[in-house]
Amino acid sequence: MSLSACSTGPRVTTVQNLSETADAPYDNVLVIFLYSDFDMRRNLETEVVNSLSDMGIRATASTSMMDTRTPVTRETFLDMVEAIDADAVLVTQLVYLQTEVKMTDMRPEATYNVTPTYFYNVFNVDLQEYVESQAPDYEHDLNLGTQLYSAQSKDVVWAIESRSRIHPRLGDFASYSIYVDEAKAITRRMSRDGLLER
Repeated sequence: MSLSACSTGPRVTTVQNLSETADAPYDNVLVIFLYSDFDMRRNLETEVVNSLSDMGIRATASTSMMDTRTPVTRETFLDMVEAIDADAVLVTQLVYLQTEVKMTDMRPEATYNVTPTYFYNVFNVDLQEYVESQAPDYEHDLNLGTQLYSAQSKDVVWAIESRSRIHPRLGDFASYSIYVDEAKAITRRMSRDGLLER
């Protein structure tokens, strides 16, 4: 997931429409990403919070209230809900990740040294090619599932699943764009479905 550079962009593939028990719209959301890597959790949560904040919604990342030693339990998150008086909890988790790898020839570089000879229009050409070893070419198929819980009823009131195909440029292992794209896809859908206070 961190190996993202170029992507088709997240596409929402499954939607569970707003539940009858929803007390939407919401204006104070606790954002949680359930994943094994703390830095990845923090990156996605931060971008979702930024996107919600741009829409005028109060939002808090769970990783801003914990560290790597904090237990990831229901009780921990319930304490956070109470501490910030959240009216909704947005939970995202990895549903599916498949990575395909193939080895790709790198583009060779060449230098030419052209020298004339004693014959008309005849030249000596010295060509040297520098070819790097093959490099792995990755393509990731990523599905994220997102659920919104009402803090009051503790029920799931809305859910989506989004899918991205990510094809990093060779040698690019540090792009942050996937977090931004996923966050925008989630929050735009929330807004479109009437979940956010305007």
